[in-house]
Amino acid sequence: QVQLVESGGGLVQVGGSLRLSCAASGSIFSIKAMSWHRQPPGKQRELVAAMTGGGVTNYADSVKGRFTISRDTSKNTVYLQMNSLKPEDKAVYYCNWDLSPAIGPRRGYWGQGTQVTVSS
Repeated sequence: QVQLVESGGGLVQVGGSLRLSCAASGSIFSIKAMSWHRQPPGKQRELVAAMTGGGVTNYADSVKGRFTISRDTSKNTVYLQMNSLKPEDKAVYYCNWDLSPAIGPRRGYWGQGTQVTVSS
């Protein structure tokens, strides 16, 4: 059973930085893509950053140049480095891995979410 556990959220001042982590456990056969999404208060969930299994990245326009997605394959962990945080970055952040487990079909797995609050 694959599980994703997120950490690293919290309260930060405008202009500050946070690094979110998303660690996968369980038997994974292959990874198609990993991504971070966020859901601001009262709004729909949106894609923030993504990385293919081959390492190609893309970002939402609103975070380009400020956020960086990265991966540590030895730790089965994906990160989201968030710099120059703005009040509008406040949201619950979720990681998603599109993967094939050792047993079972390929599908998307979600982390539990972590709150990021940016104070002005």
